[in-house]
Amino acid sequence: MTRATDLTPTPDALVEAARAFVGTPFRLCGRDPATGLDCAGLVGSALARLGRPLALPARYTLRSRQPPDAGSVLAAAGLHAAHREPAPGDIAMVRTGACQYHFLIHSVPERNIAIHAHAGLRRIVEGPLPTSWRQLGAWHLPSPSS
Repeated sequence: MTRATDLTPTPDALVEAARAFVGTPFRLCGRDPATGLDCAGLVGSALARLGRPLALPARYTLRSRQPPDAGSVLAAAGLHAAHREPAPGDIAMVRTGACQYHFLIHSVPERNIAIHAHAGLRRIVEGPLPTSWRQLGAWHLPSPSS
């Protein structure tokens, strides 16, 4: 397994870090890969492997009328809002249903493929996303020159 110190924080490295968790059990509010991850735990664990830990909430409700304030949490880890078409390594917040929000990491966006915590399959997966999901925001790592 690749260690955090082996990875430079690039979009490709973020995809590689997230792929390392494919197959990890799903656990609501999960933050430890040894016991299970949810969507926020996946994003936090992948970024931590790149030396960019996130201050994630320990608990939250499954449904909410307001989307979470992901922008400030991701900005604190040095990520920037992505105002463009999805690219590999982008972290996206999507609406999966009424009052339900989900985080994922785009891996092959031109084919609508991402890495995310799949509650129904009870594990982290990489695969095509439902076309009904609407992206509400996206963030990316800064380029190495910035």
